Amino acid sequence: MANQDDNLLKKIISHAKEYGFIFPSSEIYDGLAAAYDYGQNGVELKNNIKSFWWKAMVQMNENIVGIDASIFMHPTTWKASGHVDAFNDPLIDNKDSKKRYRADVLVEEYIAKIEGKIDKEVDKAAKRFGDSFDKDQYLATNPRVMGYAEEIASINKRMKEAIEQENLAEVKKLIEDLGIVDPVSGSKNWTDVRQFNLMFSTELGSVADGASKIYLRPETAQGIFVNFLNVQKSGRMKIPFGIAQIGKAFRNEIIARQFIFRMREFEQMEMQFFVKPGDEMEWYEHWKNKRIQWHKTLGLGEDNYRFHDHLNLAHYANAACDIEFNFPMGFKELEGIHSRTDFDLKAHEEHSGKKLQFFDPQENKSYVPYVVETSIGLDRMFLAVMTSAYKEEVLEDGSERTLLKLPAALAPTKVAVFPLVKKDGLPEKAHEIIDLLKLDFSCQYDEKDAVGKRYRRQDAVGTPYCVTVDHQTLEDNTVTIRDRDTMQQERIDITQLHSRVADLVSLSRLLKQL
Repeated sequence: MANQDDNLLKKIISHAKEYGFIFPSSEIYDGLAAAYDYGQNGVELKNNIKSFWWKAMVQMNENIVGIDASIFMHPTTWKASGHVDAFNDPLIDNKDSKKRYRADVLVEEYIAKIEGKIDKEVDKAAKRFGDSFDKDQYLATNPRVMGYAEEIASINKRMKEAIEQENLAEVKKLIEDLGIVDPVSGSKNWTDVRQFNLMFSTELGSVADGASKIYLRPETAQGIFVNFLNVQKSGRMKIPFGIAQIGKAFRNEIIARQFIFRMREFEQMEMQFFVKPGDEMEWYEHWKNKRIQWHKTLGLGEDNYRFHDHLNLAHYANAACDIEFNFPMGFKELEGIHSRTDFDLKAHEEHSGKKLQFFDPQENKSYVPYVVETSIGLDRMFLAVMTSAYKEEVLEDGSERTLLKLPAALAPTKVAVFPLVKKDGLPEKAHEIIDLLKLDFSCQYDEKDAVGKRYRRQDAVGTPYCVTVDHQTLEDNTVTIRDRDTMQQERIDITQLHSRVADLVSLSRLLKQL
């Protein structure tokens, strides 16, 4: 069942600010729309997500290597990639509210409402029929649900044809035929649909007259394609092989919104996998399976993921799908897996005049490889983790707690160490324990307030384990270790603490499951 919970998103935004995960950018100047700063806990969580992705992608695969390409690239790069001519969004304005929208998103949101009706019908039927309910059969036979499905298919077909034919008048007509209203004013007073290029441009050079126009990269993939030969030759790579990269990209989104879900400055984790032409569909399926497995290993809830095949393929793709996650706004794209054919390398060959080919000794010939891409938004991944982790619990004694049930390996702080009281040598002993752990784990020391309050603070930032040093510690060298999720405590010897924590919070534990 999809989320659609504005309240949950508001709670996550407020929690993220209060506990040092995400702040509005330049807030003392009233902020900048759709720009955010990652705070002290946010940067740790973000780095841990990057680390899990990088290790799973590069360290665990002998035929995948990483690069870090420049954000500024030669402007012809973007001509070759099609971004100068075709990187547009169809935009429409409402004359009454003066708000601007992406026309395709208005249609998608209309479809999402119909999907919501299908979900409601399914939920009602599931309650009615109980254990004997067969969802697939119900979807295929219930007249009302089939009617909704046909309506969705018909809208998708019209939208796809209009976009492919660049028929913007037809896109507007579709919006009018569906009776879509402006979410703000409720009016149907729409302008024509226009195309808007999403690239940020700037000048390279000191004087405007002699400067050349360049762009902030709208994606990280092209930095990989233009380095294909450099990496292949210097690394003596044989096909199939992959090049991975984590980096910032920039898009002048008109409608940047929904917190960090859609921003103008964002971070991508991408891998381009170069394969022999003809083998791409096999590798496309391979990476679909590998990537969904990576997501599910984190334990954010299997029902929160689904595959969505693209109806409207990009001009370079012969297959494409998204892994969608159940965000507070409903199911939305988290990661894309695309079979990009040889479009990119061929386009760069043509525009640069350089050969970008691989000599295959087994075939005794050179060819331009095909590419299978996996591309995930790091900020979206961050939001997915926060969405799944945020919990409000009522405890047995009637009190409440707000906690982040973050996967332990991703948590900003792995262990918090408390002295029971601020005297009798307990703070010194607690610092000794931190010194024992801090080389391998991020730790936090806290001595302020009653222990119960300190536990609540750590629950709220997602710290999986709290270690408390008490008077018994000084007698027998044992401490209590408390589990965030169960709140159970057990006494263990300090000499066993490092290996116990390593077993519970290390990334290796997740990587072994891949």
